[in-house]
Amino acid sequence: MSQEQAANYSWLTTGDAAFTQALQTIHSAQHSLKFEMYIFEDCPIGRRIRDALIAAAQRGARVRVLIDSFGSITLLDSFWVPLRKAGGEMRWFNPLSLKRFGFRDHRKLIVSDERVAIIGGFNVAAAYEGDGISRGWRDLGMEVTGPLAHELASSFDEMFARAEFRHRRFTQWRRQDAKRHLVGDSGELLLSGPGRGRSPVKRALRKDLAYARNVQIIVAYFLPPLRLRRALMRVARRGGRVQLILPGKSDIPSIRLAARSLYARLLRAGVEIYEYQPQILHSKLVIIDDIAYVGSSNLDTRSLNINYELLLRLPISGIVAEARKVFAEDLSRSQQIHRTTWRKSRSFWSRLRERWAYFFYAKLDPYVARRQWQGMRQSPTLPRLSSPSSIRSNKRQSSRTIP
Repeated sequence: MSQEQAANYSWLTTGDAAFTQALQTIHSAQHSLKFEMYIFEDCPIGRRIRDALIAAAQRGARVRVLIDSFGSITLLDSFWVPLRKAGGEMRWFNPLSLKRFGFRDHRKLIVSDERVAIIGGFNVAAAYEGDGISRGWRDLGMEVTGPLAHELASSFDEMFARAEFRHRRFTQWRRQDAKRHLVGDSGELLLSGPGRGRSPVKRALRKDLAYARNVQIIVAYFLPPLRLRRALMRVARRGGRVQLILPGKSDIPSIRLAARSLYARLLRAGVEIYEYQPQILHSKLVIIDDIAYVGSSNLDTRSLNINYELLLRLPISGIVAEARKVFAEDLSRSQQIHRTTWRKSRSFWSRLRERWAYFFYAKLDPYVARRQWQGMRQSPTLPRLSSPSSIRSNKRQSSRTIP
């Protein structure tokens, strides 16, 4: 493998670092630039990034932008008029409709010339600027070069084609549309979304947890399905260590309540729970023994079953060592939840609110999404990425190797 093709991964541990690298990546693009975001705000950093995208289009790069229509509901379409005038393309993902409202593009991705990519939890908004300690939300990202960057670029192409959700109905039979597991020499790309087929994210996590001894997780929204919760508790019960860093402050207080409804059972099993104190926690990081996961996916029902998400699974010792340093830093700024004091601190009203929040996010939201998907399956408008002749061969492969 040539030096240009060699894989490389670099952590982006603050919003300031992530935005600096994002602008540098956009400025370096010569041929193509692919930009995908859940939340994009009309704010100083948003305008700087848009202007950098415009400059890339003006120098001849093919610039395509994909923004989720619900995540960026406050952003006017006119914001992107200068980019379109410069020759760039912009699409809203899944324009708002009650029939398919629940299916969102939660991915955050920038790819320059199909060789350098940035992923993670950072959206483009003023709240993410800072160090996550004294100012700004606490989040995490990664710069990727090598074969996985090329695959990330291909996944963007598919999402861009899927954006308007106006395609033929036979896609209901395709298992490979959104859910895929791509294996490379140094890492793996896990892509998930709604519809038929198993989630590669849940499958990989359960497989790695089966014999795990040392599990560390930082996540903004924690509401894993039952099988995944049991897998975490089994690690602790057989003598392994499971440490969770969850938000002490959240941008969605109700989902924090839902997560807290699980604390008592997790604590009884021996799982250690900590809540990050300085700022709102938005990071997504899973470390299982000698494997690190990083990307856009939380460990909640929506991320694991409904949203379009991406995660990298990296069994690389140096990357895992750096991830554990990130975890240790956040742990030093977190408050531990103890089993005895937690139980005594819960009033009837607190427990009732937590159970209602759990019902909404773990039961009602997935139920509505399933009903919407069933309705879409019977509609002549569904996302299609390839011709009917390719369906049979695509269904036979749920994973493939990156060249």
